[in-house]
Amino acid sequence: MSWPKAPLRRIFRVVNGGTPTSSAAFWDGDVPWATPVDIGSVDGEYLGTTQRYLTEDGVLAGSRAVPEGSLVLSTRAPIGYVAQVSTRMAFNQGCRGLVATSPVDIRYFRYQIVSLREELVSRGAGSTFMELSSDGLASVPLSIPPIDEQRRIADFLDAETLRIDAMVCARRKQVDKLNERYSSAISELVTPGISIVVSGSRRWPWLPAHLRTTRLGHFAVVQSGVTVHGARERTTDDAEFPYLRVANVQDGQIDVSDIKTIVIPRSMARGSMLKPGDVLMTEANGNPDNLGRGAVWNGGLVNMVHQNHVFAIRLDQSAIFPEYLSALLASQHGRRYFRFTSTQVGIATTSSAKVRDFPVPVTTLAEQRVAVKEYERLRDTSRRLMDVLDCQLTYLAERRQALITAAVTGQIDVTTARRFTPSESVSA
Repeated sequence: MSWPKAPLRRIFRVVNGGTPTSSAAFWDGDVPWATPVDIGSVDGEYLGTTQRYLTEDGVLAGSRAVPEGSLVLSTRAPIGYVAQVSTRMAFNQGCRGLVATSPVDIRYFRYQIVSLREELVSRGAGSTFMELSSDGLASVPLSIPPIDEQRRIADFLDAETLRIDAMVCARRKQVDKLNERYSSAISELVTPGISIVVSGSRRWPWLPAHLRTTRLGHFAVVQSGVTVHGARERTTDDAEFPYLRVANVQDGQIDVSDIKTIVIPRSMARGSMLKPGDVLMTEANGNPDNLGRGAVWNGGLVNMVHQNHVFAIRLDQSAIFPEYLSALLASQHGRRYFRFTSTQVGIATTSSAKVRDFPVPVTTLAEQRVAVKEYERLRDTSRRLMDVLDCQLTYLAERRQALITAAVTGQIDVTTARRFTPSESVSA
């Protein structure tokens, strides 16, 4: 099917947003005030509530509002999130509102904008950050089928995306269940009898009362990493070294697919060089439940130094195996300890002192060896299952996007939808 096209400005009035001053008279009123974060949280769907609200004076003083049924679109950080507002709503300068100027089915155009995300991003400009201007947005060409066809397409996509979203929800529940079972299995392996419910007056109330522990610092040194100084003067001792960052340290594994380099004096590098068997963990994490994630460095790349936000724990391996400590960090005990002892101002952080204070169960090397073997089996099985679920989630996301694009561009007859098979339009 072929439908006429027109620039967005022929169908919608583009409304710019804004932020009023911090005056108390402008905030905590009844008018929801959207940001790109709010829109992103419901991307492609409906938005009725936001993190912050304005008073009517706040709307008049520094923002704009659009009526119920309009669209709001993020035009910076990032470009392309879209939502249909279910109530009158204001928004900040990182967003723009679209108010229909003629009768349309707003759902159809919400779906069409979802399909145009790459084009919207390509129209962004800016040196500090990319932003889609009002003029750039207003000139985006839109397909305009008859309103009855808009309604049929929107009804079809409402039903089909609901079905796909239900499958996505089911897969995510499977991911959560798999993570929960894996965590429970690892925890029971390295801390038998660990409490499910944290209670009691002991220092670490989740640990069984009979379990003897000792400080990690009794048989470990926590090595600090390199601090990057962009303005540092070069010296004759400088050399280039591979550089392990926070992003490379994942839960149970080290990702070396994207390794940066750093130029520092050799004398500085020697104090932050990694050795095989070092257990690496991050100093901070936006999610407190992930603080303390760790993995063993196998020495795959020589002369590797690490960032100052990554701790390298060097163990006395006559007392504890690196893989056993990695299992402890992955367990509920490790998660709870670092969450319990974290400092949180913006993101959760820990310190080398708290790492050294981490309570390690007293166990023999033979017992550790058995636990490590089972831990690695559980970890590998969990990863295989997680890879399958991740592939399914990726496929469903691609299928959803392909279906929306095909419907809003007339590639399929939504009355029968017999000319479209999503699996044929999505690369495996």
